[in-house]
Amino acid sequence: MAAVADIAVIGLAVMGQNLVLNMNDHGFTVAVYNRTTSKVDEFLGREAQGSKVVGAHSLEELVRLLKRPRRLMLMVQAGRPVDAVIEQLLPLLEPGDIIIDGGNSHYPDTERRVKDLKDKGILFVGAGVSGGEEGARYGPSIMPGGNEEAWPHVKDIFQAVAAKVPDGTPCCDWVGPGGAGHFVKMVHNGIEYGDMQLICECYDLMRHGLNLTADQIADVFHGWNQGKLKSFLIEITASIMGYRDDDDVPLVDKILDAAGQKGTGKWTVLAAMDLGTPLTLISEAVFARSLSARKDERVQASKILGGALHPFQGDAKTFISDLEQALFASKVISYAQGYMMFRATEKELNWTLNYGGIALMWREGCIIRSAFLGKIKEAYDRNPELANLLLAPYFTGELQQAQASWRRVVAKAVEMGIPVPATSSALAFFDGFRRERLPANLLQAQRDFFGAHTYERVDKPRGEVFHTNWTGQGGQVTAGTYNA
Repeated sequence: MAAVADIAVIGLAVMGQNLVLNMNDHGFTVAVYNRTTSKVDEFLGREAQGSKVVGAHSLEELVRLLKRPRRLMLMVQAGRPVDAVIEQLLPLLEPGDIIIDGGNSHYPDTERRVKDLKDKGILFVGAGVSGGEEGARYGPSIMPGGNEEAWPHVKDIFQAVAAKVPDGTPCCDWVGPGGAGHFVKMVHNGIEYGDMQLICECYDLMRHGLNLTADQIADVFHGWNQGKLKSFLIEITASIMGYRDDDDVPLVDKILDAAGQKGTGKWTVLAAMDLGTPLTLISEAVFARSLSARKDERVQASKILGGALHPFQGDAKTFISDLEQALFASKVISYAQGYMMFRATEKELNWTLNYGGIALMWREGCIIRSAFLGKIKEAYDRNPELANLLLAPYFTGELQQAQASWRRVVAKAVEMGIPVPATSSALAFFDGFRRERLPANLLQAQRDFFGAHTYERVDKPRGEVFHTNWTGQGGQVTAGTYNA
């Protein structure tokens, strides 16, 4: 059997099939395999009919179809299934061959696989792929990381099939070592959770605060999509609001208000907690989904605690303008917190990440693609050592301009009884971040009082710790550690 294929794709679910067709469109010969082999025949007989795609009914056959170094991309469920496929492939491969995991794997798993396979002579790439079905078919954002020796061998394929910004630059570049690619994809998904929750809060305020119709809300989102909020998520929200069911009722009004989640947002929050990074907005977005899922409890609570809202008082047009400003400001906070995650992990794992390059990879193709990302790239291109996105002149100016509107929106939401956890947590983070002094001095005093955890003093050098015998009975024994 001749080695005719440039790359193999294992797993022919929606994302796998569309990536294969995308690669085929760009002139690459793709070999495909699926554990349920009938799917291979169905794919070749339908979607891939008339293409250069070749099928295999076993992994042995698949490997024989590949040119050296062999490149095999796994589009299978994250976790144990990835390890299972790798184990089956290893006896069939030779040193220098490349395994690519294109699924939503947890980045510590990718770190482990990179190290384990390097010892066996196999190059491993963990590639975050974003954009959904349409992105996979016509140009996703691809975030590859892992063993950098593999990059020259996969770069041509990845950058050919990736989405492109207007100047033709592909939304794909090497991210970094180990699990860096999947880490960046994880943070992308966390920001996606935040963006979606912020938009939902705006919808809630308009639908149940201002009592606007779905069509009126659609018009608002259409308008926002013409300005600095222009993005894929705003665009599809406008489309959703305008979609009618068979009885001409807006379909969105018939959808049960219980959100699902696949876990990547939770991973982001857990990683932030391990790193000590204040990922407050994304955390609230994850918990908002968890609260929504408790539908039966909420129905019962509405009957006991009362679910009626206080009516809106004021000018609706002015409030919608304030809402646009609050949404933009909150988005800035979401991305700033995401980039804080990058900086913290870079230090923790000794990675070197290209912050401007990450924004470019997200500029097109992915779910959070937006015009806004161009400003992030400009900020980090201008100052690669920028300590925090909020300190970039453009974003500092935008937040100052939006601040009054932001506060009015949160205050009005509280008055009406409409929860805005992501928007309000973004404002709280902004207020906390810009404060030179926070009440943590009292917190440290409390910790020292009940646990002898020690504290630092403003009139002494940083790093010098103290303990007070607050009651006169505690002695001079301390906990021995101080965590700032």
